[in-house]
Amino acid sequence: MPILLVKAKPNSRVSALTAQADGSWLAQLKSPPVDGKANAELIALVAQHFGCARSQVVVKTGAGARLKRVQIPD
Repeated sequence: MPILLVKAKPNSRVSALTAQADGSWLAQLKSPPVDGKANAELIALVAQHFGCARSQVVVKTGAGARLKRVQIPD
């Protein structure tokens, strides 16, 4: 299962997931980083982008940080 390096940017105007030149991803999230709202939006955004179920997307490390490792199915 591939693991993505994602930099989360909460409180953005738009909700978007974009690939960066260094191979990581930038997740712009509308939600604030309170009570796991930004992480929930991140999981939904990654699942929608890669065409998989939200239950298959797991935040492996960095749940409380801006830099996260997110696991997606093959």
